[in-house]
Amino acid sequence: MMDTIKTTQTAITSKHLFLRAAAGAETERPPVWLMRQAGRILPQYRALRAKFPDFKVFVKTPEAAAEATIQPVDELGVDAAIIFSDILVVPEAMGLDYEMIEAKGPRFPKVIENQGDVDVLLSGSEAAEQLVYVYEALKITKAALADRVPLIGFAGAPWTIFAYMIEGSGSKTFSKARRMLYVDPVLSHMLLQKITDTTIAYLKHQVAAGADLLQLFDSWAGELPPAHYRAFAVPYLRQICAAIPEVPKTVFAKGAWFALEDLAELPCQVIGLDWNISPEYAKKATGGSKVLQGNLDPCNLYADAATIKKETKAMLQAFGGKHIANLGHGVYPDTPLDGVRVFVDTVRES
Repeated sequence: MMDTIKTTQTAITSKHLFLRAAAGAETERPPVWLMRQAGRILPQYRALRAKFPDFKVFVKTPEAAAEATIQPVDELGVDAAIIFSDILVVPEAMGLDYEMIEAKGPRFPKVIENQGDVDVLLSGSEAAEQLVYVYEALKITKAALADRVPLIGFAGAPWTIFAYMIEGSGSKTFSKARRMLYVDPVLSHMLLQKITDTTIAYLKHQVAAGADLLQLFDSWAGELPPAHYRAFAVPYLRQICAAIPEVPKTVFAKGAWFALEDLAELPCQVIGLDWNISPEYAKKATGGSKVLQGNLDPCNLYADAATIKKETKAMLQAFGGKHIANLGHGVYPDTPLDGVRVFVDTVRES
């Protein structure tokens, strides 16, 4: 408890708007950044990406990852950088390799099917030690940023990583992963614990390398019924948040409007919201106990400037204080850069 209080106090006194807001302090305006801000919306990112035909080689080249991380800070003037990486580096470090197929997404040639598959996986520090390239990218980025803005580290939440490891790719239903929870809950918990142990060790290394805040992405949270999310997701999120008191944490559980009360009980400071949750509902469900992040519809950024400004201002007004401006999902790759600029500038001028 004392570590949590110390972390909060340190963030409140930070010179950085983003960290003060994450700690729940009153700020002169909401900070703003975008999930997937380091990506194809930026021409300089596309030029850098062209040098790496294999996406995984790009991710595993610390200097390139650092450059991609810093690009949106220079180009857009956002209030935080988020390290350029991928959530699937964790299962790969555990021993389950993946491929990134252009225009289709990730695919795992081998998936987890039985006890033997789980038993041979690396976990904890042994797995986290395979991810040195991420820590190097963080160190390079931290030095290059020269304390201009804070640096966000991240990982996939255990349920989302579990879903990929069982399913083998993205899915419309995630029926294989969801089936596992019913058919073999004991094995499911074993795998989720291994993922959690690895994620804790991984994020601790990220903090040591310079991450100022950590975000957990539970991209497939909304695929579970409430009882299963409470049983197979929330306990592992709690473990991770409690294990790393040194920095503030954000939990973004996409589609999990039904779990906001549970998320509000986690030892994290910020809850990310998708665009399907109204600010009024989120504030009521969390009881004002957390800073809320989000939740503009990403498709709003395809609109004309006047519409983007109008919707952004409406979002800011609806949330009021204790808010970090962001989208309700990662910015889509074909989003017009001018639309992104209008969004960021509208928040910065608020």
